[in-house]
Amino acid sequence: MNWDQIAGDWKQFGGRIREKWGKLTDDDFTMIGGRRDQLLGAIQKRYGVAREEAEKQLSEFEHTLH
Repeated sequence: MNWDQIAGDWKQFGGRIREKWGKLTDDDFTMIGGRRDQLLGAIQKRYGVAREEAEKQLSEFEHTLH
């Protein structure tokens, strides 16, 4: 699944994203608004991980959606 599909159905995928990254707040979700780069930044901030680690986690998550 590509990110355009996730962004288009952001509210639908929000639940699955919240399950994976439970530290993300409602404000985070509003700010992210389906933008992948914003989600990466929020994961980095809330979990204290490097961009590479956040990218790895997000890529793995995307592969589970296929």
